[in-house]
Amino acid sequence: MVTPMFTPAVRATTIKLKREERVLEVAFTDGTACRLPAELLRVESPSAEVQGHSPSQKQIVAGKSQVGITTIEAVGNYAIRLLFDDGHDSGIFTWTYLHQLGHNHERIWADYLANLARQGLSR
Repeated sequence: MVTPMFTPAVRATTIKLKREERVLEVAFTDGTACRLPAELLRVESPSAEVQGHSPSQKQIVAGKSQVGITTIEAVGNYAIRLLFDDGHDSGIFTWTYLHQLGHNHERIWADYLANLARQGLSR
C-alpha cells in the first residue's frame, strides 16, 4: 500500500513512454522526476481488479516481468489511464499516485518481491 505523502497539488509536467525499455518517465511540478517500470505500474495498478475495495483485498499479480504499456490516455487534467499489452486497462493513475509510486519505488518493489516469494509465485 502506498502511503499518502504529498498534496494533490502535484501535477505531471512531462510523461514519456520508453516502449523498448518498458519504462514510463514522469516529471512533476515540484521538480521531481521518476522512471517507473511497466511491471511495477501493472502490479500496483490502482484498479479495483488489483487493489480490491480494501487493503485486505489487494491481489498479488504474478508473471508480469515482460508486460509493456501500449497506450497512455489522458483522464481530465488529473490522471492518465495506461493500457497494458496483457489487456489490463482499468487503472486510473492520478498524478499523486504516480508521484507516490516514484517516491516509494524501492520499498514497494521489495514488498512485491517478498509477497511473490511468500506465495511461491514468480515475476
